[in-house]
Amino acid sequence: MKTKISLSDFTFTFKGYGHYLVSFTSRKTGKKWSKLITDMTIVDKTKNEDDPKICDLEQLKRIVKR
Repeated sequence: MKTKISLSDFTFTFKGYGHYLVSFTSRKTGKKWSKLITDMTIVDKTKNEDDPKICDLEQLKRIVKR
């Protein structure tokens, strides 16, 4: 069974104007990936939403794991 992704799998750390350090932690393996994100549109679609879409969370996960 596939585990569903949620906003709680991510941590967002403000690093300056238009920059966030985003970390993703896998529920299945416990591995952690981090990346500095400068694309504020994806941050707005995920961090700043009350109920973010699964496709936006998956997109952010792909960006962080790249």
